[in-house]
Amino acid sequence: MSETTDAIDRRSAAPMYDQLRRLIVDGIARDGLQPGDPLPGEHRLCERYGISRTVVRQALAQLEHEGLVERVKGKGTFVSRPRTSEHLVHTLVGLYDDVERRGGHVHSDVLRHELIDADDEIAAALEVEAGSPVVVLDRLRHVDGEPWSLSTTWMPEQVGRVTLGADLAEASLYRLLAQQGFVATHGVRSAEATVATHEQAQHLGVSAGSALLRLRSVSRDASGTPIEYFVAHHRGDRSRFEFQLQQEQSQASLLHVGGDGATSRAGTAG
Repeated sequence: MSETTDAIDRRSAAPMYDQLRRLIVDGIARDGLQPGDPLPGEHRLCERYGISRTVVRQALAQLEHEGLVERVKGKGTFVSRPRTSEHLVHTLVGLYDDVERRGGHVHSDVLRHELIDADDEIAAALEVEAGSPVVVLDRLRHVDGEPWSLSTTWMPEQVGRVTLGADLAEASLYRLLAQQGFVATHGVRSAEATVATHEQAQHLGVSAGSALLRLRSVSRDASGTPIEYFVAHHRGDRSRFEFQLQQEQSQASLLHVGGDGATSRAGTAG
């Protein structure tokens, strides 16, 4: 960021950290900074604007929360790469279609695609007998050339067989299934926080222990039959999930998970 005559207005009702936040955002736009470009360090900002390090850190923390900057320990603060806004929790859209409709590009490295025997978890999700043949598909998904998520999808044999031999590197699995008459009309999808294992970290280009978002989903066709079950791990620093909210006529429900793993529904008011 270039030198500027902009200053903190100590007579303003706006908090100083918010004023600094605005000055940094304006400076990024004015100087044409790009993702990965460095920003002035905390000490430099303190000197330039005559403010405390506490104010600087509050401003940078807010910018980081908004996804506008990245702070790397021991290296400094940088203009952030844009995050993908994924509508993957509350709809049946897949990552490929979600990114494509926003002008992005998804490429998949297919790590495994074969017929296996269903274990108890997979059998329960797909409502088949344990040991039944199912098709498993492991993919490392890239968005605009950057590792984004690791996903494993299981499909009942009659569904998954239509995908065997298909080139899914540049294609949507959901579109392929729909073309073969397997259309997901409803299902259940959940999201939870987790951290990267060593193997996941290697694939995703992050450090072991980094934040990940884990999605679990079962999709069903119009008859209620499961057609796929997947577990996907998304990089926490590159994903943001958005929800479209509207007032419901009936009282909303909140699913609460207790410490013993039991679930219950609690009504929410307001």
